[in-house]
Amino acid sequence: MKASVIISTYNSPDWLEKVLWGYSVQTEDDFEIVIADDGSTKETNQILTSIKAKTQLSIIHVWHKDEGFQKTRILNKAILASNTDYCIFTDGDCIPRKDFVETHLKFRSKNYFLSGGHFPLSKNLSKLISKNNILSQECFDLKWLKNKGLKASFKNTKLAKSKSVALFMNFITPTRPTWNGGNASAWKKDILAINGFDERMKYGGEDREFGERLVNNGIQPLKVRYLAIIVHLEHERGYVNDEAWKINNEIREQTRKEKKVKTSYGINLHA
Repeated sequence: MKASVIISTYNSPDWLEKVLWGYSVQTEDDFEIVIADDGSTKETNQILTSIKAKTQLSIIHVWHKDEGFQKTRILNKAILASNTDYCIFTDGDCIPRKDFVETHLKFRSKNYFLSGGHFPLSKNLSKLISKNNILSQECFDLKWLKNKGLKASFKNTKLAKSKSVALFMNFITPTRPTWNGGNASAWKKDILAINGFDERMKYGGEDREFGERLVNNGIQPLKVRYLAIIVHLEHERGYVNDEAWKINNEIREQTRKEKKVKTSYGINLHA
């Protein structure tokens, strides 16, 4: 297979099901899915069993016991469980447009990682989107979204149907390319070279720190912000806390100051 799509999730089976329907209609089908499950209950496994029976998706379920927010740990385990040389990272609340995997494969390049973004939806819109809206790709159509309550915004240009407009916007956007956990990809060998994610880090910039170590190791970011499209389903974030942000910021500062490449708290812990 050409790629491993690593999807993080935690006790959001309804959202994850919508996401997986998005992967069932990809224009590129030569990929596997690795679910990085941070301790969900049995409902998530039931959804995965159901989706496997209804689609041709190849799904690997990597799970560990719930011990609080341990996304970095489960991502490292998912990386080790992957079977290809290219990893696309996203979250279980991000529905991919049908050309999402194709786009990441098209723009992958030696010594680069790809940096994408997301298109945020309101809670109401997130709930409204159905399986049929995903299979028909209506949930990426601006006219359909506006009819369902999407407000006018310059950000709506992310869903432009014109490839030339998307390429132009991607070129001129001032947004700095960083590693964004919901939409980014890299060669597996480059991920292993920096020892994966730093497992000391909880929620708050843990993905950015990972990207900063890639850059320190000579792997540069390439923007696909207006090309690799996902819509983000809104939800509560009960795992956010100030103490985690403080610790993460200290780790990131050390990474920048010392130009660190490898963490001592990464994939090696599972070797």
